[in-house]
Amino acid sequence: MDITLTIEFIGLFLLLAGYVIGLGAVTVIDLHGFIARRSSYWTQATIRTHKITKPLIWLGTALAIIGGVIFYSVQPLVPMMYIHLAAAVILIINGLFLSFVVSPFLLKQEKSGRDTELLPASLQRKIIVSFLVSMIGWWGSLLAFIYFLASNFIS
Repeated sequence: MDITLTIEFIGLFLLLAGYVIGLGAVTVIDLHGFIARRSSYWTQATIRTHKITKPLIWLGTALAIIGGVIFYSVQPLVPMMYIHLAAAVILIINGLFLSFVVSPFLLKQEKSGRDTELLPASLQRKIIVSFLVSMIGWWGSLLAFIYFLASNFIS
């Protein structure tokens, strides 16, 4: 097996593993959060679930970035690399907001025994924007990558 092919394979594997882990966790928590907008039951479930999904999202993000760096290191410069780079930056900023603004609020609410209370409308609006950024960023970059692979490697 050629060393370039081996590097490309490892990079592609890590990139796709990042998508599987990160996108799976994002989908779970985003749907929980969407349903929780009007339900105290789902608010409580979302608070509990985010403790598991948050580290998985960061793990998936890290694997996707590492895999992308490895995969694209053996590719000629392609526009897809810049799409992934832009998506990664946007998703990291979005993740920082969720990890350092929303998550502490949820944990504080749980600790004070108010984990069944609906979130304030102002925070819900910000979370909806974050939900859209997250879904478009993860699913859109995956769709673009699949198109890239199909158009370049499938005859």
